[in-house]
Amino acid sequence: MGNIREIAKLAGVSVSTVSRVLNNHPYVKEEKRKAVWEAVEKLNYTKNINAVHLAKGKTSIIGVVLPYVNHPYFSTIVEGISMEALQCGYHLLLFQTSYEANKEIEALEMLKMKQVDGIIICSRTIHWEWIEAYKDYGPIVLCENVKGKDMLSVYINHYQAFKLGMNYLIEKGHRKIGYCIGRTTGTNSKAREDAYYEALKQINESPRPEWIFDHCLYIEDGKRVVTSLLTMKERPTALLVSSDQVAAGIVTFAQHKGMKIPEELAILSFDNHPISEALHITTIELPLSLMGKRAFRMIYNHLESGEMTKKTEELSVHLVERLTV
Repeated sequence: MGNIREIAKLAGVSVSTVSRVLNNHPYVKEEKRKAVWEAVEKLNYTKNINAVHLAKGKTSIIGVVLPYVNHPYFSTIVEGISMEALQCGYHLLLFQTSYEANKEIEALEMLKMKQVDGIIICSRTIHWEWIEAYKDYGPIVLCENVKGKDMLSVYINHYQAFKLGMNYLIEKGHRKIGYCIGRTTGTNSKAREDAYYEALKQINESPRPEWIFDHCLYIEDGKRVVTSLLTMKERPTALLVSSDQVAAGIVTFAQHKGMKIPEELAILSFDNHPISEALHITTIELPLSLMGKRAFRMIYNHLESGEMTKKTEELSVHLVERLTV
């Protein structure tokens, strides 16, 4: 395998010209570029990418930590990140963690070892102490409210979003309200829970544990929720559902079982994914793609200029009224 000096000698150009060609620098004459690539082919040269990263001081790779790549909530965030990364000439390295702490730490270790330039954490299970221990190795952006901590974040106020949903259901006359959620732990999940309990308290209603459904992530989980509801002597008249996918499963299976939506069961969900529009589901739009874009830009600005216009940014949400409430 030839080295860069051998390529320069064979092509009849300088070492710096070879370097510019290999790194896709635009200002190289076409005949020199052609000569370099012919020399590369003859010498079977493979660029040592680690050496290039070391020389440049960056990899142009951003790590993205997320629990599931196939869940619309997280895939929409990644879509926003990837759109901005493409424009800026950066690549993404995805870490699917399934909420396993060791896999989240793996990503942070890669930041420490300079194998990625920054990390975006879409959702996490590790404690703050772990993240704070790595923040000096490069920019880390969290997609959650960091509540005054000295961390970068772009977030949706899930407390306010859930409270908006609860207030809307209450205004529509509902008192017996349950909710479906992906997991009961985590910063965003705790915010939703607080909003739910506070809204019930304001109307002097007590929470019913059997009306709270955990591990609701996909359409098929909606079927599980409806199956459970059908066994209850007393059922909620409305459900607040943290995912349009789950809401779609609830609506379709409930109707299959003869339940009238919204007369017997009102459904209000989150995300405003296209499936909610197709099934006319009332939902709260979460700007997930925008959150991904802003998270990437926060890291990019830090890496390219070292300047930060803001360290945290809250994104607004809004209700989309359709036919399920």
